[in-house]
Amino acid sequence: PPKQPPPKIIQQIKPPPTPPPPTPPPPVEEVSQNAVAAAPPSPPAPPAAPTDISAGQDLSYNSQIKPNYPPQALRQRHEGTVYLLVTVGIDGSVVDVQVDKTSGYRELDRAAMEAVRKYRFNPEVRNGRKVQGLARVPVTFHMDG
Repeated sequence: PPKQPPPKIIQQIKPPPTPPPPTPPPPVEEVSQNAVAAAPPSPPAPPAAPTDISAGQDLSYNSQIKPNYPPQALRQRHEGTVYLLVTVGIDGSVVDVQVDKTSGYRELDRAAMEAVRKYRFNPEVRNGRKVQGLARVPVTFHMDG
C-alpha cells in the first residue's frame, strides 16, 4: 500500500497581546469664562386672572324654573350639584350658560343648563347703568326619600 503523507501540522497563531487602555488625560485647571453661574430659568407666568364673576349687588334672580329631574338619573339614583357660569344680558335674560363645575353626571348637567336658560335675572347696575354680568349659579339635584 502506498504510504500516506504525514499529516500537516497547523500552527495556531497567537493574537498579539491587547494593549493596555490609554491613560486618562490629566485634569486641566481652567478658570471658567462665566464668572457668575447662570440664573435659573424664570417660572412661567401665572395664568391671567379670571374675569370678575362675583355678582353685583343688583344681579339677582327675577324668576327661577325648577329643573326637571332626568328620568335616567332618577332610575340610577344620581344626585349632585352643578355650578353654572351664566352671562346675564342688560335686559336680565340669559345670554350664555357654561358648566363651571360638573355634578359628575352629564344628564344632570344638561338638565340644569336647560332650566337656567329660562331664568330671568335683575341685571347688574354699575354707575347707574345696566350692564352685562356673570353669575355663578348652583343647581342641586337631590332625591327626596
